[in-house]
Amino acid sequence: MSKTASYITLGCKLNYAETSTYERGFINAGYESVPWNKGADLFVINTCSVTEHADKKSRNIIRKLHKVSPDATIVVTGCYAQLKKAEVEALEGVSLVFGANEKSSLVTTTLDYIAQRTEFKPTTSQQEETFAAYSSGEERTRSFLKVQDGCDNFCAYCTVPYARGRSRSISIDKAVSEAKKIAASGVKEIVLTGVNTGDFGRKTGESFLDLLKALNDVQGIERYRISSIEPNLLTDDIVDWIASGTKFLPHFHIPLQSGSDTILKDVGRKYTTEFFANKIAYIREKMNPKPGELNADGSKKPDVFFGIDVIAGLPGETDELFLETYNFLKDRIKPAFIHIFPYSRRAGTRSAARKDQVQDCVKTKRVAMLEELCKTLNEEFIASQKGVREHVLFEEDNNDGVMSGYTGNYIKVDRPWDPTLAGKIVEVTL
Repeated sequence: MSKTASYITLGCKLNYAETSTYERGFINAGYESVPWNKGADLFVINTCSVTEHADKKSRNIIRKLHKVSPDATIVVTGCYAQLKKAEVEALEGVSLVFGANEKSSLVTTTLDYIAQRTEFKPTTSQQEETFAAYSSGEERTRSFLKVQDGCDNFCAYCTVPYARGRSRSISIDKAVSEAKKIAASGVKEIVLTGVNTGDFGRKTGESFLDLLKALNDVQGIERYRISSIEPNLLTDDIVDWIASGTKFLPHFHIPLQSGSDTILKDVGRKYTTEFFANKIAYIREKMNPKPGELNADGSKKPDVFFGIDVIAGLPGETDELFLETYNFLKDRIKPAFIHIFPYSRRAGTRSAARKDQVQDCVKTKRVAMLEELCKTLNEEFIASQKGVREHVLFEEDNNDGVMSGYTGNYIKVDRPWDPTLAGKIVEVTL
């Protein structure tokens, strides 16, 4: 009888890249991947701890899996496993727990544990270089490539440096090698991901721009996106190079967190609202078409898509300071999308110790206001792109006779199912 394994991933795309890498390792060891609700010999849970709700969800899933397969080996990793390791180890059914510096040995240690059924402690790695990982699956059109992990910023509200460790990167050679593997699998698009992606190479003497240039030369990969990058690390040199005509798409995901300089200073962000606004303006100047500029066939050229992260209800955020954020987004930045997060108090952070916490009901109201603003801005951006000539990478799923894909500037496009277009990049007029 074949051995079976199931994988559950919570949280960010970085976790998905890591889980896919674990899965490939266990497949190579003879494990068949199965849905978790069918039961399995092995469960791997990659947890999140961005909020208390995420912690609770992780605990509930572990309990549910133990109930489904009481004799299964349950392996837990991810941010919750790092931040509250003893709590995870105490949960019934948990066999092994892997923290931030132990992930590279997850597959081999788990296989040893299963073979010998003795108590194991995962090997902790103190290496500066993180282990390489990329996502894979049935879609076969897009893959998330992990090039960096950890963070040195220690923002007042954030547990990431404690959960994922200090900033570290794979090498450019390793990134290129992983990209070639992805290309060989038939994937056309890679999304570069990390905790603080733009910090790549800071401790190894390599640069993020050199990484982008090296990846741009990988045959078979036709498009790249940068999943998230701090505004102070998205340098003018990087913008200039991308705008010069590369495989990197006009789509940027940039964390703002607050549009109030008072809040930005309080939480330890490394920029001001003026710096942020100037960065967005510079990218638009370099990458948006000039007024009246058209393609040779008379069609419009695409504008840059900006997705902006914002936290609502950080400690000390008065109504007036929140309105600074709201108006900054509405009047100056005008992004295509706002990723909105209500502030969640996390033990051990500086923000958690503050007395001027914002009430949950106030956070809820502010989130609703930002969601309505996001809806308006997103509709305006999409409307502005009608008539644009763009390239769409269609996914391979047939959803009731409809296929979907994304333009280079991240607009979702639907069309009637056509198997000849699945997994291919097609030029369309929006």
